[in-house]
Amino acid sequence: MMEQSENQTADHGSALTVLYDGACPLCRREIALYRGLAPLQSDSSICFVDVNDTASPLPPQTTREQLLARFHVVAQNGEVLSGALAFLALWAALPGWRWLALMGRVPGAPWVMERAYRFFLRIRPLLQRWALRFERSRPV
Repeated sequence: MMEQSENQTADHGSALTVLYDGACPLCRREIALYRGLAPLQSDSSICFVDVNDTASPLPPQTTREQLLARFHVVAQNGEVLSGALAFLALWAALPGWRWLALMGRVPGAPWVMERAYRFFLRIRPLLQRWALRFERSRPV
């Protein structure tokens, strides 16, 4: 398994950098799932950066507020992808998720996925509250 670092923005040519909200219980769970998977290409790595960590550098021309509002990845070529396109880029790099990335190649699919993601963002605060209650109610 290639090293999957935390809190460092990738400047590596073969790295995909996932920018996530570590304060969000939903995001933490999802990122934990992705971290357990080795990238499909053995010469690639995936870096995970909690955007809440003020010591982490941000991609040029972005703000912490922008990055916390939506899911982002920095592609291997340095392009910052957001929303559905960011998920598709990440899924394409992970075993077990590639089929979703392939679905994203169907004409119109990225548009539908983006609309579904925007709907999720509207209900995200409610889901976060439920997830926090669930976390607090579980014995440690």
